[in-house]
Amino acid sequence: MSETFDILERTAGLEERYQEVMLLMSDPEVIADRKRFEKLSREYKDLEQIVAKAAKYKDLRDNLQNNQLLITEEDDPELVSMAKTESEEIEQQMPILEEQIKVLLVPKDPDDAKNAIVEIRAGTGGDEAALFAGDLYKMYTRYCLEQGWKISTTSMSEGTLGGFKEIVFMVEGNNVYGTLKYESGVHRVQRIPTTETQGRIHTSAATVAVLPEADEEEVVLNDADIRVDTYCSSGAGGQSVNTTYSAVRLTHIPTGIVVQCQDERSQIKNKERAMNELRTRIYNVQHQKYLDEIASQRKTLVSTGDRSAKIRTYNFPQGRVTDHRINLTVYQLDDILNGDIQPFIDALTVAENASRIASAEL
Repeated sequence: MSETFDILERTAGLEERYQEVMLLMSDPEVIADRKRFEKLSREYKDLEQIVAKAAKYKDLRDNLQNNQLLITEEDDPELVSMAKTESEEIEQQMPILEEQIKVLLVPKDPDDAKNAIVEIRAGTGGDEAALFAGDLYKMYTRYCLEQGWKISTTSMSEGTLGGFKEIVFMVEGNNVYGTLKYESGVHRVQRIPTTETQGRIHTSAATVAVLPEADEEEVVLNDADIRVDTYCSSGAGGQSVNTTYSAVRLTHIPTGIVVQCQDERSQIKNKERAMNELRTRIYNVQHQKYLDEIASQRKTLVSTGDRSAKIRTYNFPQGRVTDHRINLTVYQLDDILNGDIQPFIDALTVAENASRIASAEL
């Protein structure tokens, strides 16, 4: 029973914190502080899951103990038979519940609940790589809309034959970064390009980087460290979208990081969104150190879009998609490109949680 005691011991103090958070969320001062209220709301939601599962686990344990007493002390064969049947069912449920509680007990990445900035860049393969980057953008757009998330483009550079040399967009919603973070890395495509006259299969690639949005409190920017350039926004082929200098380019002098935004017609709005992206990119310099630290402690499936980190191959002739980190192959290429990437996200989450549990020695 040591494992049972250990699980309940680890969750014992969480009930008190759950009640404390519940009271705090009803405090008018806390409600008036939007940032604090949102943070407590996320904590409340996490604690609610653990407390509910711990209560169910305790009920199962108590029922199992009662049944064991009944089996040894009861003379009625029918009651003993019922107790044995119920005990077998409980013994099947408890290990599953234990694993679920273990996952919930492992400290979460504090960035998981954040919005995310997603960057897709065409890699090797020229025009075909740009077309594939466009396919990935459509795939993520469809998935995000299915989740009820909001998407807004920050900047883009279109390819000669379509697609994108580069596109950057913000995704806002519930647990966005925690869901999309596994998509960072090199995505490789194998197919016959439309420009290929001899039917040869080409391999090209696009790099995806998913960055957790930084809060203003996390990165404080000094105006003296930022060079601001304005210019006329342009569309496909370089034609002018408008004649005012609404597009904004920001250069962070200490780090050399450059961001730009031309999606909005207002220079003020473009600068605001560019500042948000700049803050996020500076924050992610530290975030990369965090990921490197995790990688030194355990195997992690999360990267930041390193060009050497080939994570997935989309093979058109065979109609398959393979994720190389977990050796998962799905023969539903069309569905995947239409936004059905949940099977990969679920499998990657399970694998990552298993690694986190092993590292935490729960």
